[in-house]
Amino acid sequence: MNVPLTESIRNVAVVSNAGSGKTSLVEALAYCTGTLSSPGSVLAGNTVSDFEPEEVHHRSSFNTTVLRCCYNGTVLNLLDTPGAPSFVADVRAALRIADGVVMVVNAATGVRSDLQRMWSLVDAAELPCLVFVNGLDKEGTEFEKTVEELIDELGITAVPLTRSVGSGAQMSGVVDLLQNRLVTVRSDRPQAEEEPVPAEQRDQAAEARRRASERVAEQDEALLERYVTDGELTDDVLVQGLRMGVRRRRLVPVLGGSAIHNLGVHSLLRGLIHLLPSPVDRAQAVSLQGVGLTNDPAPIQREPLATAPFSALVFKTLIDPFVGRLSYVRLYSGTLEADSGLYNATKLVRERGGHLFTIFGKKYTPISRAVAGDIVAIGKLKDTLTGDTLCDEHAPIRYPGIPVARPVMSFAIEPKAKVDVEKVSLGLHKLIEEDPSLEFVRHLETKEMVLSGMGQRHIEVALEKLHRKYGAEVTLHAPKIPYRETVRSVAQAQGKYKKQTGGHGQYGDCWLEVGPLPRGQGFEFENKIVGGAIPRNFVPAVEKGVVEALHEGPLAGFPTVDVRVTVYDGSYHVVDSSELAFKIAGSMGVKKALEAAHPILLEPLMTLEVEVPADSVGAVLGDLNARRGRIIMVEAKGHMETVKALVPQAELVNYAPALNSLTGGQGSYVMEQAQYEEVPRELTGRIVEEHRAERHGVVAHH
Repeated sequence: MNVPLTESIRNVAVVSNAGSGKTSLVEALAYCTGTLSSPGSVLAGNTVSDFEPEEVHHRSSFNTTVLRCCYNGTVLNLLDTPGAPSFVADVRAALRIADGVVMVVNAATGVRSDLQRMWSLVDAAELPCLVFVNGLDKEGTEFEKTVEELIDELGITAVPLTRSVGSGAQMSGVVDLLQNRLVTVRSDRPQAEEEPVPAEQRDQAAEARRRASERVAEQDEALLERYVTDGELTDDVLVQGLRMGVRRRRLVPVLGGSAIHNLGVHSLLRGLIHLLPSPVDRAQAVSLQGVGLTNDPAPIQREPLATAPFSALVFKTLIDPFVGRLSYVRLYSGTLEADSGLYNATKLVRERGGHLFTIFGKKYTPISRAVAGDIVAIGKLKDTLTGDTLCDEHAPIRYPGIPVARPVMSFAIEPKAKVDVEKVSLGLHKLIEEDPSLEFVRHLETKEMVLSGMGQRHIEVALEKLHRKYGAEVTLHAPKIPYRETVRSVAQAQGKYKKQTGGHGQYGDCWLEVGPLPRGQGFEFENKIVGGAIPRNFVPAVEKGVVEALHEGPLAGFPTVDVRVTVYDGSYHVVDSSELAFKIAGSMGVKKALEAAHPILLEPLMTLEVEVPADSVGAVLGDLNARRGRIIMVEAKGHMETVKALVPQAELVNYAPALNSLTGGQGSYVMEQAQYEEVPRELTGRIVEEHRAERHGVVAHH
């Protein structure tokens, strides 16, 4: 296989909300380039993109798939990304390494808030973008109306480049305004058929092209002068002006059609090739900066040339049952040979590189080398994970990693069969290598295995994979809340342990004072023994006994925190005193003192950040108040509002479905633990009772 020139590569992320037809569009593009002999269908479950059994089953993309297509000397690496909010981490990774974007808009549903959210990710990544209005073969859809909506809702400078011929089921093709031709397709061949614009369409097409030329001319003085002088822009100048406007992110060309019927897809394909930047163009706009491995913070530049030192970023890890572990990389500079040595600048380790492959869905084609700008898979890297930089050891560079989103939802998981505990743990760690937005921990306090992810669907899909790939089945339930206990006042108590047996006895005696510390301070132990009331060598044993006793507080057995324990007096026996005796005495004394110091229950509070459509804010605020939340701020962000609040973790167990119903599925949230605070007195009794009952093997009934 010939190694492409960097200038001829286009790395394009296809993004949108779920159900807009991204996968069908990528399938149609692959068909138009001749890479696919016939386009697959999401409904039939035979697309190249959605190859994981979970994706086929749910008819939805859960992973970013790479489809490499070659067309007239251009190499297109199409990144088909998932649309559901739970899988946004994959979208971010794709945007991080793409040079351009196609955003798909479903003409029937228009610009929804999840599409606005997707646009804000594209905007933040500062990527040039084309828009494809899909589904124009459906009744009641209008290209012009959708374009207006895009301008109003996203604030983009849209430049329509096609006009539909016929509407709804009668749509038969598009007029391509750049070619000034009517483009139609036959169902049995990938090539488009082009002919002059029919007489009845000419006036409207000419007017639409004039408006496009005007928009293009307005963004550049030299073009405007030319346009005013000549009254029009030639085909070449128009394309050149558009390309410049797109790459500067001043213009967003909009094309329309139907991915399923392959209408308008050829015009989009031309747009990708002629208007979106190559890795070389993109590097000029965004300098490729990384840092060296010394402490010098000065950025290092890399040129996207095959002759420069090799550097690449890993944006995805896949564990394939046949090929083994694959690292998907985007090369930023230099040339990579198969089976050559690499350096992981993030982990500071040498890697023995494996085979190199180009990627087309789940089909991997071996190649001998890859050049700057390309996207390939490397086999069997041992220590390398998503977000790591690979480079030439003699010219080290480290690029910024891939931002990992914080999980928003957690479930406690229990293996259905006790023997599966190791299988579950091992399987989940492998899944996390593939998807770093999953988190898995074993809570020492609650003795639970907790899996966290970006939403319920995210966790469910991960567990389906766990069952399929590693044969482990689990049940899900809400995780236990890690309550804590502390004290409100100061109290003293004596801990005395005396045991007389034949021969040596046991004797330990200490007086302890317990008092509160500021929230979050943990535990302090103070020794105020004077005059040798307890010999110095026994004081650590007292502390040991105290620490062990604090694991289970007096109220309901939760760990006790934020206390200062002082040992200030005691007595000992020359023969019978021992470390064990003083440890037991310390434990007895602190338990008594805690009970007398007005113990209280603490609960974890979460900082919750909710993004909701403006018209749902009232309902969301009301709901957060009902959950004992304290609102910190409400801030408008375009059509969305961000609500920040402090809410007890116990009140957020079922928050995702509640937010969905309050916002019609348009709200999203992130949260992280903030602090501990006292539980209101009226709730303490119920929590203590439930927990005591649970510890004694009885389930409390409400």
